[in-house]
Amino acid sequence: MQKRAFAVIPCYNEGEVLRETLEKLIALDVCGIIVVDDGSDTPVYPLIQDLPVHCLRHCINLGQGASLQTGMEYAKRLGAEAVVHFDADGQHRPEDVQRFLEALQGCDIVLGSRFLRSEDKKAVPFGKRMLLRVARIVNFIFTGLWLSDAHNGFRALGRKALDCIDLTENRMAHATEIMSQIRKGRLVVKELPVSIDYTAYSKAKGQRWYNSLNILLDLIISKIF
Repeated sequence: MQKRAFAVIPCYNEGEVLRETLEKLIALDVCGIIVVDDGSDTPVYPLIQDLPVHCLRHCINLGQGASLQTGMEYAKRLGAEAVVHFDADGQHRPEDVQRFLEALQGCDIVLGSRFLRSEDKKAVPFGKRMLLRVARIVNFIFTGLWLSDAHNGFRALGRKALDCIDLTENRMAHATEIMSQIRKGRLVVKELPVSIDYTAYSKAKGQRWYNSLNILLDLIISKIF
């Protein structure tokens, strides 16, 4: 296990899929694990209490951004030197975690990208690919960063990034907020290719196109106020 590295895993009504994800990550023994139950209808702790993970819970559903911030704050209290943001629904590949942590040796934050390798790009559903193209432009307008993948939830943050990133966007607009804080903190960024497994389960629970409008509205409001 890498010294003081933790995976922060937000979850909301993930059920048995969460346990499967955790077991795969635990088997690799590359980092500690912090699960943040974001007010699931059925608390996840009874489902995973036998696993060697830290489990936190929001009493109400606050959103993924809030869950990541809760997990990062807790990780810092544990003395974390690095944190990986990891999805609970089985889309991310646990074997990539070590690669991301190792890449932090030369930068402050590592961002996953589905568009650096042709095989990964082809795996992204067409509609999602089009939305991500638009999101890329929106990200640039709001943050000044031109990245190949605008909203990839797989990230690794070193200690400097952990100290700089302070999320106030509770829901999905947090991804663009992270970009803004990267620029403000003058953090050194690296993109690494990742393969995302779009299972029937993850597609069913994924973001709808109209949620992109909600994200844009949140960003505009945050700029005004």
